[in-house]
Amino acid sequence: MKEYYDTRAPEYDDWYEGTGRFSERERPAWNELLHELADTLRALPAARTLDVACGTGYATRWLPGEITGLDQSPAMLALAVERLPAGRFVQGDALALPFPDDSFDRVTTMSFYGHLEGADRRRFLAEARRVAPELVIVDAALRDDTEAEEQQERILNDGSRWTVYKRYFTTDELLEELGGGDVVYDGRWFVAVRSPR
Repeated sequence: MKEYYDTRAPEYDDWYEGTGRFSERERPAWNELLHELADTLRALPAARTLDVACGTGYATRWLPGEITGLDQSPAMLALAVERLPAGRFVQGDALALPFPDDSFDRVTTMSFYGHLEGADRRRFLAEARRVAPELVIVDAALRDDTEAEEQQERILNDGSRWTVYKRYFTTDELLEELGGGDVVYDGRWFVAVRSPR
């Protein structure tokens, strides 16, 4: 998937902004609910945070405290560094985090966990729990017009086509999978939960 995200980097923020290929997509109240999610994340207690799969840093900037972003894509990281010059950014593997035990207070990940299948999910959770006592996951909400999991075809601006695994969540299902915790946000487009080690 590294090649997919390297290729997508220059257009990745179109998804958040509703521009480019996303300009014609009907997403009722998207902007208002995205701002609501951002405000909710900004209200978390400040912490030494590792944002895994930080991408361009679009959502990373909403996290309070001392921020380290990690992504496998150098193209994504180049954009994140521009967006958050005060942050620290590391190229690395989310399934083998290049940090010692308990390096952070919190691990966050946004729109990443839902792309992980079985064994990779377990590896990521073990790594996240190893480096921080708290995990915050933000991902796509399960809605009436989505399947709980699917293979999606993604078409990029250059015309390339990619198949991506995707899951959608309710907060209850996500918390059960993580072994408990608290709901941070429960909206039409996004869910966010906080789970202790």
